[in-house]
Amino acid sequence: MSTRIQRDKEKKQQEEFQAILRRLLLEEDNKYCADCDAKGPRWASWNIGVFLCIRCAGIHRNLGVHISKVKSVNLDTWTEKQTLSIESLGNRSCRRVYEADLPSSFRRPQTDSYPFAELGTVS
Repeated sequence: MSTRIQRDKEKKQQEEFQAILRRLLLEEDNKYCADCDAKGPRWASWNIGVFLCIRCAGIHRNLGVHISKVKSVNLDTWTEKQTLSIESLGNRSCRRVYEADLPSSFRRPQTDSYPFAELGTVS
């Protein structure tokens, strides 16, 4: 059973992690989903190091936790390791790595294009 002092310490730590995440979301490249450029991402894949919109976060979750570990920026509890991971990476750094060899003709998928358009339809 945790003591009041431990709970207070954990709460303070979570507030610090939330402050770091809020600061990171103010960076220009992190203001948009790393995958589709939707404005105002509120999710993150902490092991990959990117901020995501809710739709792309769902796609990442479907990839499996062995590939992408997704958390809500606001709703989930973050650990120091997770916070440091996302802080050390971010959308800009990850795009430099993961998108380094994309052809100049590449166009980022938009939220109203496949596969996103089919998320709300019933067959």
